[in-house]
Amino acid sequence: MKNFDNFINGKFVSSQGNRIEVKNPSTGNLICTVPDSSEEDVAAAIDAAEKAQRAWEKEPAASRAKLLKALAAKIRENVEHIAHVITEEQGKTLGLARVEVEFTADYLDYMSEWGRRIEGEIIESDRPGETIFLFRRPIGVIGGILPWNFPFFLIARKAGPALITGNTIVIKPSEETPHNAVKFCELLAEMNFPPGLINVVHGRGATAGRAISSSPRIGMISFTGSADTGSAIMATAAKNITKLNLELGGKAPAIVMADADIDLSVRAIKASRVINSGQVCNCAERVYVQRSVAGEFVDKLNAAMKSTHYGDPLQDQSVEYGPLINEAGYKKVERLVGSALRAGATLEIGGKRGEGEGGFYYEPTVLTNCKQDMEVIQQEIFGPVIPIVEVDDLDQAIAYANDSDYGLTSSIYTRDLNVALRACQEIRFGETYINRENFEAMQGFHAGWRKSGIGGADGKHGLYEFLQTHMVYMQRY
Repeated sequence: MKNFDNFINGKFVSSQGNRIEVKNPSTGNLICTVPDSSEEDVAAAIDAAEKAQRAWEKEPAASRAKLLKALAAKIRENVEHIAHVITEEQGKTLGLARVEVEFTADYLDYMSEWGRRIEGEIIESDRPGETIFLFRRPIGVIGGILPWNFPFFLIARKAGPALITGNTIVIKPSEETPHNAVKFCELLAEMNFPPGLINVVHGRGATAGRAISSSPRIGMISFTGSADTGSAIMATAAKNITKLNLELGGKAPAIVMADADIDLSVRAIKASRVINSGQVCNCAERVYVQRSVAGEFVDKLNAAMKSTHYGDPLQDQSVEYGPLINEAGYKKVERLVGSALRAGATLEIGGKRGEGEGGFYYEPTVLTNCKQDMEVIQQEIFGPVIPIVEVDDLDQAIAYANDSDYGLTSSIYTRDLNVALRACQEIRFGETYINRENFEAMQGFHAGWRKSGIGGADGKHGLYEFLQTHMVYMQRY
């Protein structure tokens, strides 16, 4: 077992805080420990980031881009090793972990390409001889607080746009999955990455996370995680009027119309539900199927889910999903399924703890006869469970879909262009997928409505979240 430290100002630095044990969710075995960083540790990281930022923003954006490209290349040299680390501490399949690492490198390359594309504006004035300029300036030091479900990619999703726009960043990885962030920092050290641009402090949300979100020296907090934690961060940051960028929970509806390609909808919804053991905020969490095709859909979905192979991804690379992240995650899934059954839902398959000694496995599960007011329909499950509600028509499907505290992603399966267009106009979610699984593109804009967040990530609009405007009025005389 190894004891890892924080990464501040280009070096690994010890902390006097208590140690956090990190365990493999597939087996329960101890992997490593990291510090539960103190306010002093976080302050040191912010000091380093502040000092580095003053010089960094003066670098041409094209120069900043070269550094991101070099980092992407370094990551590609280490795909297999990093993927193994991710799988060991988070439980996703090795194939998905490889995709995550490769996508991380691709994302840094993509963000680097914005170095020559950040634009301001020249605005017409009402006054003779005056020119009005809108400049886009870096915010300063960004605080990045990460989740555990895609821990390596989220480093890039926070650090990539922060650095290309002239900011520096202090990152707190999830205490559930810190080892991959240590590996990321080791790559930074190996390539002599300029000190202070990226700093990593480990710890729990109540300690290191709170120190970041309460600091008046943090210009923006970019957080991905639960709505409850996002709300707590908002409250802590409020006293400093700190800008927030929050991607929170999801409860994505999937609508299956009578004219849909049923086989396609089954494949896509199953894939969306079992990827990463169902622990993905943008994947289908509830299905609304038109009554006339409900029987066929359920039969085919049951067969597809029943054939799903799960287990320890490091022992069997053929598994489609691994364990849930921890006991609390398992108990939440167990509670929601139990609540649905007590309220009258029908258990088609699954519904109990899966086989696997020491791991937090849950069987692939399908629930029918669900009602709109059930907890399993209203609350985020974050597990390999598909609750199904039958609907009469598109009107009812859209009404039920919109009946949610969340508004991140949605999907619809239909061959009718008019139905698809109406769904795009009336479904009140940040993203809608038509006849495909729920997975966003890096050049899009991943942003939710309602309790799914504030602001968004990816593409031009995600990049501009990390910039602030500076108006200049120049009068000729």
